[in-house]
Amino acid sequence: MSQMAAGLIANCLREKPNAVIVLPTGKTPEGMYQALIERYCSRLFDTKRLTLFQLDEYPGMSEQDERSCFYRLRHDVLEPLEIKQHQIVRLHGDASEPDEECRRYDQALQRAGGFDLAVLGLGMNGHLGLNEPPSDCCVPTRVVELSQATKASMTYWSHVPEQALTCGMAQLLQAKRIVLLVAGEHKRAILQKTIQGPVTPDVPASYLQRAGNVVVLADAAAWPLHIQQEAF
Repeated sequence: MSQMAAGLIANCLREKPNAVIVLPTGKTPEGMYQALIERYCSRLFDTKRLTLFQLDEYPGMSEQDERSCFYRLRHDVLEPLEIKQHQIVRLHGDASEPDEECRRYDQALQRAGGFDLAVLGLGMNGHLGLNEPPSDCCVPTRVVELSQATKASMTYWSHVPEQALTCGMAQLLQAKRIVLLVAGEHKRAILQKTIQGPVTPDVPASYLQRAGNVVVLADAAAWPLHIQQEAF
């Protein structure tokens, strides 16, 4: 899964060196980033012209806070791949006006022509980015209230945040290519709902069924062989 995802990103940047990309943070993409770094060190692609958008962030988080999404992105991606500050479009958690920050982000994405590639994880409740259910396909980048399911998964926090800034469903679903990464048996049920269930705001990821050019990369724990055979 990680090797294939890294290969898709590298191919995108070889085909279009000035691609506009959004990438996730968290545990699931860690292997993908290691594989991507190996390819970068082997000079299989270049990062000098890409534009990278931050997927989500927590309010009040500075970029120096180890819990922030940007801190993880910088550690896992920006520094190893030598991506410069001017190539990044942030969602600043410490912005004084979060709603205006979200509007600025969407305007920057519109000027950039939208995402060429969106690499996303799958939340336990079917969220994409941090578009918590219910979220329909048209919602923009905005401040959201975190669900109990999401907050329960944030075991590394002593004080769990109540809100987040997230790239909107409208922006993600319009990407020219979407790669969904799913790992672990605990994601099996929600992945089935995403792929085979009804399209509904209660499972935001289910809107991927209507999006064009979607690639789902799942490990065997999340999508066992017997389910594959039944599905296809």
